[in-house]
Amino acid sequence: MTNSSNKPLSASTVAQPALATSPKPKTRSNQVTARRLTTSLLKHGALIFFGLFFIFPLIWMLSTALKTDKQVLSYPPSWIPSPVMWGNFIDAFFFVPFGTYLINTLIVTLLSVIGVVISSVLPAYAFARMEWPGREWVFVLVISTIMLPFQVTMIPLYVIFSRIGWTNTLLPLIVPHFFGNAFFIFLFRQFFRGIPNELSDAALIDGAGELRILTSIILPLSKPAIMVVALFQFLNSWNDFLTPLIYLNDTRWFTISLGLAQMQSSYGLSRFSLIMAATSLFTVPVIILFFFAQRSFIQGITFTGMKG
Repeated sequence: MTNSSNKPLSASTVAQPALATSPKPKTRSNQVTARRLTTSLLKHGALIFFGLFFIFPLIWMLSTALKTDKQVLSYPPSWIPSPVMWGNFIDAFFFVPFGTYLINTLIVTLLSVIGVVISSVLPAYAFARMEWPGREWVFVLVISTIMLPFQVTMIPLYVIFSRIGWTNTLLPLIVPHFFGNAFFIFLFRQFFRGIPNELSDAALIDGAGELRILTSIILPLSKPAIMVVALFQFLNSWNDFLTPLIYLNDTRWFTISLGLAQMQSSYGLSRFSLIMAATSLFTVPVIILFFFAQRSFIQGITFTGMKG
């Protein structure tokens, strides 16, 4: 008989004590994950903080719009309306001819958007896709007009429009946008330069002209840029206060911005809740528009700077 203590030991038997006694090290992946999680929490915390900071005026506006006139002037101020006056929005709509102001504003805004898109696309295509003598010099001249503030051209434009009888009409708010915008021409040009030239060359070989190439190839590929320009112009026309103030005197042609200013100057703190309700109605279309167009807006802003 053989003694069991003399049996040879296998490699696995020898390795077992070493494995059991060795400490479990921290992996590098866990450290990287923890670092990323901490960075993400800090970033989101900062974004939430600044988001609440910037949304503070909007919350105050909505809170005031739902209060009674007595509660608006109470001290200390309360954030939660009691009772909640949902009827303030209906009263604000009929307290002044808000419907007329809204129609005028929509007419000005929509026609301005159409005009600025059409009048900016054509020269931008010529600057980006067509070769002609002096193209770069003319482009520099167009871009240099951005440096001219509105206050410089305000009086000459008023003299021109008054002499042709356009004052106290909506025409001075619409027609100038059909003559191009230097900034929007620049945006379209940058976007058009990022579209491959092979597409235009193939269309030229097939016998297409420049206008056909623009309408059939370039514009369908430029929807993000068109969305950016349309959104910018919508905001400019919707929020414009100075231009209607210069040209409009008859309340029948007032835009919403002028109507709100007149409402505030006429009633002030006596009907402040209705003023805030009307202001809330004024901001709703802008919020809805940006909510549905934000993806195209960000995409268009990104693509317009990809190629110089």
